[in-house]
Order: sequence, then C-alpha cells, then structure tokens
Amino acid sequence: MSSVDVVRIQRRTVRVLVANEIVSGLGVAIGISVGALLTKEMVGTALSGVAQSVAVVGAALSALPASRIMNRYGRRPGLALSYLVGAAGAITVVAAAAGRHIALLIVGMFLFGAGNTGKYQSRYAAADLARPEKRGRQLSWVIWASTIGAVAGPNLAAPVGRLVAGTGIPTLAAPYLASAATFLACAVWILAVLRPDPLKLAKQLAPTPLPVIEPVGSGAVATVAPPVTTATRVTFREAAAVVWSVTGARLGLVATALGHLVMVGVMSMTPIHIGQTHHGTASLTIVGFVIGLHIAGMYGLSPLVGWATDRLGPRRVILAGVVLLVAACAVAGASGDDVVRLTLGLILLGQGWSCTMVAGSTLFAASVPLPVKAAAQGLSDLTTGVAGASAGLLSGVIVQYASYGVLTLLAAFAVVPLLALVLRTGQAGSTDVTMSGR
Repeated sequence: MSSVDVVRIQRRTVRVLVANEIVSGLGVAIGISVGALLTKEMVGTALSGVAQSVAVVGAALSALPASRIMNRYGRRPGLALSYLVGAAGAITVVAAAAGRHIALLIVGMFLFGAGNTGKYQSRYAAADLARPEKRGRQLSWVIWASTIGAVAGPNLAAPVGRLVAGTGIPTLAAPYLASAATFLACAVWILAVLRPDPLKLAKQLAPTPLPVIEPVGSGAVATVAPPVTTATRVTFREAAAVVWSVTGARLGLVATALGHLVMVGVMSMTPIHIGQTHHGTASLTIVGFVIGLHIAGMYGLSPLVGWATDRLGPRRVILAGVVLLVAACAVAGASGDDVVRLTLGLILLGQGWSCTMVAGSTLFAASVPLPVKAAAQGLSDLTTGVAGASAGLLSGVIVQYASYGVLTLLAAFAVVPLLALVLRTGQAGSTDVTMSGR
C-alpha cells in the first residue's frame, strides 16, 4: 500500500472517530449529568456519589477486556462491544430506577461505564496510522470532539425527561434511554464505517516495531523497547513489563494518570466549595458557569495542544501541563468566595489536564510497540480511571475533615512525581528515539 493511500485512510479514520466522539460524548454526558441526582432520589444524599464512582470503576475495568479484543481482532469489535455494553448498562439503570432496585442500579452504572471506555479508546485509534509529525494533532481532534457532547448533554437531560412524562419511567432515569440510543448508534457506526480497521492495517504495514530517530529539539524522550512477541495473544503482564521498560511509555502513563487524578480531585469538590461560599439559587448558577468554562478549558484548546505536542515535543507540553496544574491549584485554593479567581483556577485546571492527556497519550501511543499496543493502552486507561475514581472518593473526605484549600494543596503535591519524571527524562541523552508503531 502506498503512503498516499495510508494518508487518505488516516484522514478518513479521524473524521469517522470525530463524528463518533461527538455522539458518544453526548451519551456519556447526558447520563452522568443526572447520575448523582438519580442516586440521591433512590438512596439519599450520603450515597449520592457512589453510582458515579461505580461508573468510573466500570470504565476503568472494562478497558482490559476491550483492549484484549482489540489486540486480537482490531479496533472495530473492541470499540463496538464497549458501546453495546454501555447501552445495556444504560437500559439496566432505567429498569432499576423504575423498580427502585438499588443493587440493579449499581450493576447498571458499572456497565454504563463501558461506554466511556469506547470513548477514551477512540483517541488511540486515531494514532494507529498517524504519521509521527502529525500524531498529536490527529489524536487531539478526537479529544476535542468531546466538547460538543459534554456541553450539549447536560442541557438535553430536562427535555428528554419531559418526553417520558406519564410513562412510568422516572424523569431522572429518562436521560439514560438517550444514552442507550447514542451508544447503540456508535456501535453500528464503528462496525459499518471504520474500515479498514486502523490497528489491523498498522500491524499489516509494520509487523515488527521500527524505531524512528527524531532530533533532540522535538522534546521527545529516549525510548528503547525490549523484544516482544508478535503473537496476537499478549498478556497484560507482558504489556506492563514493556511499558515499564520504555521511558516514553512510562512518562506518558504517569502524565495521563496524575493529570487526571488532580483534575478530578479538584473539579469534583468545586461545586461543594461554591455551595459553602454562596447560597441559594445563585450557587447553582455559579456552579454551571464555573464547570462549563472548566470543561471548555479541558477540550476547547486540545487541537492547539496537539499542534504544540507535534512541534515542541510531548515532554515539553507535559511540563507545561505540570505548571498549569500547580498554578490552577494555587489560584483555586486561594480563591475563597471570589468567583472570578475560582473560575480562572478551574480554566487552568482544564488546560493542565489537556496538556497531560494529549501529550501523555501521544507519547504513550508513539512509545509502545505494535504487538502490545492495544493491551498497553488498556492498562493505561485502567490506571487513569482508577486514579480518577480514587481522587473523587478521597477528595470528599479531605474537604469534609479539612478544607477545599487543603485539597488543592495536596493536589499540587501530587504532581511532584510527574515533575521529577519529566525532568529526569529530559536528561535522557543526545538522541531521542520513539517507537512509531509503524
């Protein structure tokens, strides 16, 4: 196959994934936006966050079987199955709400999380056939597409709820019907349109990983992968061993996980902080304003972050993300009841997350050899998901027994290991080597 054909296929693949990300992002956002309220209605305020945490854990754990399927059969069946499981979970949530079955609600939310797995794994599919100098930009466009669904989803929850009035389906459960429909549409879209399969084609073009030498000025890091099997069955232990032994993969993994941990920890408690400093209906308006701009900070500039990753190198962009995250914690933690300062802190938090997620994912995708790529990416999403779930659970405890300011201080300290790793890899020698996977 000529290089022209690969470029054409890659361009089409990115368009397919961007369209899919818009729809899947809508399905995730419309369900997540009412999850805590639905749980509160069924079990009370004290356990209102449990269902959301279960969904995050479900997304993290489902990344393992999804990546195993992708490693053997390609992206299409793995992504489609994730969406199908997510749709089944959404329908289960509706049934649980209608019958007021708490245990069934937990099961449904766990399965619902698989829809988010497909959404996150799509960014790696965008990198399978990407040229090294465009990998960051093409991956970032898929992440950017989440902006549309993330903003539109919560605003559609109320209209969907009104549509089921008088049917016996609880108003707060109705958005999950929309989630199920969008996930089913994504599964059909991926199976029908994502052809040829980008991961299978990448393996056909390069059955063994080839190192690509890049200049030091690119900001990449030296990565030398150990020999790995070319078999289709790769254990997660083998994938983990490869990730740990490759400098770039290790840095990419830590960047995405710790960046996500800091973002979730601070963001999840910001509405609580606003409720403590502002009261009445004004607090809800402020929450919507602050979180909306935070989400815009997360996704809105991701194409620019992808461009910077390609031009400056992932290590420099990750370092910029560390600086932004620390600045965000300092500004938000010292904001008190100043909404402007808090908003600025949350925008910086979103931009710091974007830098660590886009550059970290790009570096990880470039550094892991093809035979273990899907399995390693599943481990990466598992690690990132567990980090986010842990931050969400611990942040509430910290705020309850200390304060929002203490939470932001601890979050700033959490990025110290990432800073140390970035600076250490910056001394990796005179030649930068990244595994292109092609």
